[in-house]
Parts: sequence; structure tokens; C-alpha cells
Amino acid sequence: MSPKTIAKRAKLNKGDLGGEPREAPNDGMPPKLKPLFDPKLFLAKVGKGRTISEYRKGEAVFSQADLGDAIFYIHKGKVKLTVLSNAGKEAVIALLGAGDFLGEGCLADRPVRLSTAIAMSDCSIARIEKPATIRLLHEEPAFAEMFLAYLLSRNMRIEEDLVDQLFNSSEKRLARVLLLLANFGKEGKPEPVIANISQETLAEMIGTTRSRVSFFMNKFRKLGFIDYNGELHVHSSLLNIVLHD
Repeated sequence: MSPKTIAKRAKLNKGDLGGEPREAPNDGMPPKLKPLFDPKLFLAKVGKGRTISEYRKGEAVFSQADLGDAIFYIHKGKVKLTVLSNAGKEAVIALLGAGDFLGEGCLADRPVRLSTAIAMSDCSIARIEKPATIRLLHEEPAFAEMFLAYLLSRNMRIEEDLVDQLFNSSEKRLARVLLLLANFGKEGKPEPVIANISQETLAEMIGTTRSRVSFFMNKFRKLGFIDYNGELHVHSSLLNIVLHD
């Protein structure tokens, strides 16, 4: 080996002997940071395992007994969840809006849908396949946190609905449902206008007859708690019915 070759190798390995370290290929370049994961932005885009569809009022997002192979996220609009009994009786179990998930039962290995989801208005809804959802929950803490917060909130709402059915009068149940539909008591600005919800739907939600709902709606209007003429306007004064013993 020639003296020049030996000298060259010694210079290259100087860092191994306690001298100046050899220059790394990317020395001086800032490390690339992984961009922060935004769940809502992610759900707003079409990609692997997820699609976004538009639904017209009255269209089914999914039907009872359909295969449970995906969850859904509502970007815009309102969706009604209903259950049909073997005797043909239908009940409304939930009204969902923007920011809500539905169909999450498939993640608990529920093979088929136990309810039907119907668009109550024009809707924009993301569909995320079950494998893609499970992967997101494992790999993206921000999505897992968002999804868990929703499930906890939904569970508390179901418990409150059960207590409401067991202990409160149909008048109080109706007042509470109207306030919830108007977003009173939730974060963000209340939306006192409710469109396209029939008295039949309200009756199904609170477990009473349409005639009783009509009676209480007229009473609420005379007391100035609500106004309706094509659209339903809910005022915060309706809380007086809920809080009254």
C-alpha cells in the first residue's frame, strides 16, 4: 500500500481516534419533522380506506341488518337513527349532526347494523372502512383522542336519555329534546332554529303520541318559549320547563 493511500485513510478515520468527527452527509441540515396530524382535516379528504359522499334528504346512509364494515363521520347536515321492531314499530333513537360519528358498533365486532341512518337534510358524510379506522386508532393519538371523546360524550347522552325516560314527564322530555336539538348546553353558539323535524319524529324520540307533542308545542308557543312558522325557533326560556319541579 502506497504512503499516499495510508495517509488518506488515516485522515478519513481521524474522528475514530478522538480527532474531529467526520462530516455526516446531512450535517447542518435540520431534521425533518412529521407534520401534526389533524383528524378533521384528514376526514375531510378522500384517501385509502375513506370516501366522502353526498346524501339528499330522505336517503339512507345505511340500513338495519346491513353489513357493519365501516364507520361514518358527518361533515354537514343531520342524520336520524331509527330502529324497526319485528312487529313493525319504528323508534327514533338519536339525531346526529356535524362532528358526530355513526356506525361505530362495527369496531366491537358487531357484524350487522342494529339501526337505520337516514339523512334529515342534505348531508356530506365521510365513510372510513373498519381496517383503516383500526389502523388510525393505533397509529394516530390525535384521532384516537377525538374518537374517544366522542364515545364518552355519546355514552353520557344515552345515560341521560335513559334517566329522562324513567323519571321525567313527557312535557319535560320534549323540552329537553328541543333544547338539545338547538345545542343549548353544548360548547359553541346555540342554534335556536330547527328545520325539517316533524312532530311524529319528536313523539318517537320521547316515547309519546303525536297528539301529546302537539299539545305541549302549542303550550310552549303560548308561553313564548318557542316560535314556529315553517321553522322552529327555540328560546333559552324553555329551560324553565326542564328546571321546574
